[in-house]
Amino acid sequence: MHFFSDNATPVCPQVMAAMAAADRADHGYDGDQWSARLDGAFSALFDTQVRALWIATGTAANSIALATLCPPYGGVICHEEAHIVVDECGAPGFFTHGASLMTLPGEGAKLSPDAVSDRLAIIRPDVHQVPARAISITNATEYGRVYAPDEVAALGDIARIRGLGFHMDGARFANAVAHLGCTPADLTWRAGVDALSFGCVKNGGMIGEALLFFGPEADARAAEAARWRKRSGHLFSKGRYLAAQILAMVEDDLWLTNARAANQAAQALAQAVADRLLHPVQANELFIRLTAQEAATLRAQDFDFYDWGEGAVRLVTNWSQDAAGVAPLAAALRALDHG
Repeated sequence: MHFFSDNATPVCPQVMAAMAAADRADHGYDGDQWSARLDGAFSALFDTQVRALWIATGTAANSIALATLCPPYGGVICHEEAHIVVDECGAPGFFTHGASLMTLPGEGAKLSPDAVSDRLAIIRPDVHQVPARAISITNATEYGRVYAPDEVAALGDIARIRGLGFHMDGARFANAVAHLGCTPADLTWRAGVDALSFGCVKNGGMIGEALLFFGPEADARAAEAARWRKRSGHLFSKGRYLAAQILAMVEDDLWLTNARAANQAAQALAQAVADRLLHPVQANELFIRLTAQEAATLRAQDFDFYDWGEGAVRLVTNWSQDAAGVAPLAAALRALDHG
């Protein structure tokens, strides 16, 4: 059983069927009927006017979003363990033509309003220092922690008062919404978010994510993002296959159904290792204490996962699992304490 990453899971059958249904001649690039439906589908989901683009990867979605929010001389305030910092090979700097990532610590890979305010307070207004121009957060975070709507809104207030763009990396946005039980709107534009990278691949897609823009500048930012998408070589000539996947996710709430299954699987494992947890389990990732011998014992039983520093591992559940589906691993984890 594989618990490496939700990037490596099978494609959801409904998504595969949607791609098959799109396998006929239509206009190229983003001129097809499926791409044309994205704005409306996401506007209905988020209860506001949304401009939506399909983007090849999550890294490209994050980086293009930041390129629309931050100039080359500006800075993006983010967590020091954010995906844009440690796992995107400098892509945000590449797309923005040099913008700085202004990193901050924070428990559970979450930014706190106080830390952000303190960082902003020490930036001089002269031309010698990098001015902050955006805030970026990940929800759910790199440690599976979830920002609630009021936490997002507290950062959104800072962004609004300071005139900063506000980006959310939502590679596991569906898992965050499933955990909170809130509306997508409450977790994004109502809380001040300007741009959202809406994850699909981790939630059962094959390829392609959605980049969403909210608010009065959405049209201009989407137009700029479309230029970045083309310039970076990410404008697929048969974009309908990406659009069809995304529509299959959002038009019938498959995105939420899949995320709930993954979250339920994670909770089942959390109950089996409650005393070993390094972070609360709020999405579909678990970080637990295991000795090297215990990890070897599990791997000998064909359970795969990543080591996460000395004496710890990461387990990631996915849309194709549920509580029953991960029962063998839950039993094996319990056996470590009772063997």
